[in-house]
Amino acid sequence: MRLTENVVRSMKVAKVYTDNQDTITNINFSSDGMSLITSSADDQIIIYDCEKGTKKKTINSKKYGVDLVQFCANKGQAVHSSTKENDVIRSISLVENKYIRYFGGHTKRVVTLCMNPTDETFLSGSLDKTIRLWDLRSNNCQGLMNLAGRPVAAFDPDGLIFAAGVNSEHVKLYDLRSFDKGPFASFKPDAKAKDCEWTGLKFSPDGKSILISSNGSDIKLIDSFQGLTLQTFSGHMNTKQLPLEASFTPDSQFVISGATDGRIHVWSTENGQKVCSLKGDHKNPVQCVQFSPRHMMMVSACQIMSLWLPTPTEEEEED
Repeated sequence: MRLTENVVRSMKVAKVYTDNQDTITNINFSSDGMSLITSSADDQIIIYDCEKGTKKKTINSKKYGVDLVQFCANKGQAVHSSTKENDVIRSISLVENKYIRYFGGHTKRVVTLCMNPTDETFLSGSLDKTIRLWDLRSNNCQGLMNLAGRPVAAFDPDGLIFAAGVNSEHVKLYDLRSFDKGPFASFKPDAKAKDCEWTGLKFSPDGKSILISSNGSDIKLIDSFQGLTLQTFSGHMNTKQLPLEASFTPDSQFVISGATDGRIHVWSTENGQKVCSLKGDHKNPVQCVQFSPRHMMMVSACQIMSLWLPTPTEEEEED
C-alpha cells in the first residue's frame, strides 16, 4: 500500500496508551520500526512492541529524571538526557536496566539529542549554547562547538553530515569527518517570526530538505543544498509557545505536526498545502508525533499516546 493523500486522510486511532501520569516529552522509533521508546515528565522510559501494539518494558529514572531519549544502533541500548541532579547524558542497557556510560560536559539542560543513523556517534545540544559530538564507546567528548544561542541539530540520513541551527536564524552544515574546520555551508532562511525560537531540525529521509520546527506557528522546509525556503507550513495552533515536534513520513512526501488543541496536521511537501487535520483522543497539546520508518503507522503523544493506522478503501489496498 502506498502513502497517498487519501490514505493519510483515512488515518484513525487504533489504540490509546495511558501508561503515563505526566506529559510524554519524546518518542523514538527503532530503525527497523519494530520498537518505540518514550520518555515522560513522570520519570518513566517505556518501550513498546510496534508489531504487537503492546508495552514491553517500563524503566523508572526517578533519580535523574528523563527528558529526551533515543535508541542506539543496537536497540537493546538507549541514551537519555536528565532533568534532575545534573545535565549528564546517560547510556542505558534496556535489557539489563543498568547504566553503561555517562557523558558529562553540558552545564545546562540538554534540548537536542540525536543518534547518527549509521554508527555509534551522537550529537547533543544544550541551553549552555554548545553542541557536543560523542561516541558511545567513550566518556570523552569527541568535539565541541560554541554557538550564539539555543542549538538544534540533526544528522543527514547517511550519517556523514550534520546540520546545526544557530540562534534561530542560521543553519550550518558540517562534515562529520572534518567539522573542526567549521561549516562547509551556511544558510539564513527567511526572517523568523518575532519571539519565536527554533526547537527542532530534521533532514527528510531522502536527504533533500531540512525541516525547521519552532515554538511559534510556522514550520519551515528548506532545501538542504542551497538553503532556499521551499515551503512554510502553518494553520496549526501553538498558543502556548511549546516545542511542538514536526516530522516527515518515510517517503518525504508529507510533514506532520501536533498542535495545542490536540489535533494532528498533515501537509504536502510538494505544494505546501494542508492535506488534513486529524482529531484523535488528545485533550492536551500534542508535543510528539512521528511516522514509523517502516510501517504504515503513526504515533502521537500528549500525556496519552495514540497509535494511528489507515482505514483504506478496497482500491487503495490493491495499489
